[in-house]
Amino acid sequence: MPMPDNPEAVSRPAEGRSGEASAFVLSRGVVILFAVACGAAVANVYFSQPLLVTMGHDLGMSPAVVGGVVTLTHVGYGLGLFFLVPLGDVADRRRLVVAQLLLLVVALAVVATARTAAILLAGVAATGLLAVVTQTLVAFAASLAPPAGRGRVVGLVTGGVVIGILLARTASGLMADLAGWRSVYLASASLTALLALVLYRVLPHRSDAPPATLRYGQLLRSTVTLFATERLLRLRALFGLLVFAAFSTLWSSVALPLSAAPYFLSHSAIGALGLIGVAGALAATAAGRLNDRGLSRRTTGIALALLAVSWLPLAFARSSLWALGLGVILLDLAVQAVHVTNQTLIYALHPDAGSRLIGGYMVFYSIGSATGALAATSLYTVAGWGAVCALGAAFSCLGLVLWACTGDGAPGPSGEALRFFSTRS
Repeated sequence: MPMPDNPEAVSRPAEGRSGEASAFVLSRGVVILFAVACGAAVANVYFSQPLLVTMGHDLGMSPAVVGGVVTLTHVGYGLGLFFLVPLGDVADRRRLVVAQLLLLVVALAVVATARTAAILLAGVAATGLLAVVTQTLVAFAASLAPPAGRGRVVGLVTGGVVIGILLARTASGLMADLAGWRSVYLASASLTALLALVLYRVLPHRSDAPPATLRYGQLLRSTVTLFATERLLRLRALFGLLVFAAFSTLWSSVALPLSAAPYFLSHSAIGALGLIGVAGALAATAAGRLNDRGLSRRTTGIALALLAVSWLPLAFARSSLWALGLGVILLDLAVQAVHVTNQTLIYALHPDAGSRLIGGYMVFYSIGSATGALAATSLYTVAGWGAVCALGAAFSCLGLVLWACTGDGAPGPSGEALRFFSTRS
């Protein structure tokens, strides 16, 4: 059995909650169901992006108000990461997942039937808030997986998340062309309701009560305390912020040069670029297996190096679609390899706090995504595509420097935070 090449790979001997992992056999079919559910849920955050102009015309919204559709969706998602995802550590995850999916159906129906801007904005904010069921599902899948195969499971489920993100814009654009923008949300509501029914029938009950019951305020405070006490969590959150800043730098701005000379590509053609990115996301599932072999540090370093290199072909995107395609594959492969490694390692710190760990980590993902999008679109306006690529390369190289400077340090795990809040409940 290969030895880990750095202390990060050595996880603490702690089991998942409530006997879930031991009492339930996590088959490949159930893992794929988790991946599909995650992809379908997270796609709701990105459906609106190709539809903004049509939504604005339909409801008589000004450009400034239409921009609030994307902003409120992401604000809702960020709030859900902190306020809803931690509930997975104290509630029956099966019931929590189904309840959130059913409420998500209601939110999607509100968006699909909205007749005023106010109702639409309220609906998209609620959609973002409830779409964080994605992260509850990731933590649930990790808790059901045997420790020796947890990286593979997290890799497959995370692959579903990435595919959902990449294909959301393509699917919404095509459906809107065929049946109008409202059909996108009606179809998603129908699919979400179906997934709620299937997951209710397939997922296991928790076999007994959690070892300690935390009040809601204690639950949220313990999330913050985990960041204060766990060096590995802080480090991996920084990796997540930087790689998703690079990811968002590309995907928030790539439509701008492709819609201009010399390509003048249509929205559908630009959306199809997500299909290329899926190849990289699927390949990144191999990162989970490497983590199961104790190769987390090496996987992270290679992935960050690939992320930095990916901006070389991307810099030639204005003159070569082949270079663009190569850069997209390399970038998506690298980002997802780091993301899978991050989630596998931080979950192993405290399996009983898996939802808090993953929810807190994803807050940094959201910060990185927002930073990359805002910086890239602003920079493109004043300095062009070359400057955007330089920005993405800077985020990537900063991650590589952080890995080189800190990767050999011991993660310094501590369980005192959880025990403190558990004993005070």
